[in-house]
Amino acid sequence: MTFNLPPIAGREAAIQALLQQPVAKVLPHGDRNPARIRSAFACALHMHQPAIPAGAEGALISHLQYMVEHPGEGDNHNAEPFAHCYRRMADLMPELIGEGCNPRIMLDYSGTLLWGFEQMGRSDILEALRYLACDPTMQTHVEWLGTFWGHAVAPSTPIPDLKLQILAWQHHFAALFGDGALQRVRGFSPPEMHLPNHPDTLYAFVKALRECGYRWVLVQEHSVENLDGSSLSQDQKVIPNRLVARSSSGETVSITALVKTQGSDTKLVGQMQPCYEALGLGRVALGERSVPALVSQIADGENGGVMMNEFPQAFAAAHRRIAAEAGSTDGSGTVALNGSEYLALLDDAGVDGDSDGDPNGDPGRDPWPSIQAVQQYKLWQRVGERPTPAQVEAAIAELQASDPGFSMDGASWTNNLSWVQGYANVLEPMNQLSARFHATFDPLVARDPAVTQTPRYQNALLHLLVLQTSCFRYWGQGTWTDYAREIHRRGEAALDPI
Repeated sequence: MTFNLPPIAGREAAIQALLQQPVAKVLPHGDRNPARIRSAFACALHMHQPAIPAGAEGALISHLQYMVEHPGEGDNHNAEPFAHCYRRMADLMPELIGEGCNPRIMLDYSGTLLWGFEQMGRSDILEALRYLACDPTMQTHVEWLGTFWGHAVAPSTPIPDLKLQILAWQHHFAALFGDGALQRVRGFSPPEMHLPNHPDTLYAFVKALRECGYRWVLVQEHSVENLDGSSLSQDQKVIPNRLVARSSSGETVSITALVKTQGSDTKLVGQMQPCYEALGLGRVALGERSVPALVSQIADGENGGVMMNEFPQAFAAAHRRIAAEAGSTDGSGTVALNGSEYLALLDDAGVDGDSDGDPNGDPGRDPWPSIQAVQQYKLWQRVGERPTPAQVEAAIAELQASDPGFSMDGASWTNNLSWVQGYANVLEPMNQLSARFHATFDPLVARDPAVTQTPRYQNALLHLLVLQTSCFRYWGQGTWTDYAREIHRRGEAALDPI
């Protein structure tokens, strides 16, 4: 079975070197005095369609293409409305700017979706996204967020594959929009807002983010806790926090975290709740300073009637209101900001919780509250200050046996849904393929990094990443788990000796 491979590997060293260079200064927010900004809101749109083995002769195609080709099934008649949603910000943003508004939006597109646009020949969508990623004016208003190429959920993704997912997306984004556009991508959006809480998975995840050049990550409020196990305060949810990851061997790494509040309700962004919540907030104490509160939200950008039909009007109305209020005052009040722009604003004010890019942070200089993944307080309380892997695993087993509310499956914006329980028929093949992939290629890549440029490596990697897509569990047993089984079979075949 033949198809053009997406550009997901082959430039690992060059991309990591590019993204370890100093971050370019975020363009200023405008002529308003940052010291007078009371509050801000940051909205992100998450876009995803999986790749499935449902094309001609079973080829991997985008689920969007399947929707187009099977309009009579379920909600597949929404294929073209979805496609419109994927490109419409390229019309909406310049329209608002032309009216004198100062809009902001963050965009998160999975790698499988970007590949699907290419497979379908949807140059209209790709050109719209290129405009949003590359146009100098749009760079002020639009921030792209990195994500996993295959829309994997981090807690149940094999640890060695976390960095592969991150790097694959970076490869693909750079191939589509250029290295300069990729260099501006410094925030990360985990699929399903799913944050690992097993110490070694979280440590590997945060370490990979830092090694791949990311400066901050968006987290769901219910997926984190303070170091004493308490929930985040209301003020804490609207300022940056420092997410600390501690491995079972006691190693630590940290990254800036912006907090997405509430659950997976698309109406939060669809009806611009972040804007209207921010209008009621004021500045918040951060160390010895006060900073603008930031209300951060992300939602599916195409899914459901609110996002398909109501969001554009609500987005425009919110920004027109903000522009009108700014015009009637001295520019103070509530504004729209993207995540990196907000952090740059704090940096300009002398509040730098990122410790000048030190991957491990510097607790002595860090004014931001330190947080960790939910449930870890119980674990560290039992293990103590000098953990070992054996002690951590023993403590996890004891807590799982004695505490019904304890879990190391991570937490997401859909906590009513388990990504693990009942899915052994997907997870076991996923882990098997991962183990075989690394046993096959890791020694070869160690001897010759150019191996990642070969079609055999990239074909096997493609199937590994696609198999980890959350959709093969989100939609339950049946057709979707059958897709996973077939992708696993092809992935194993791709690893067979030539």
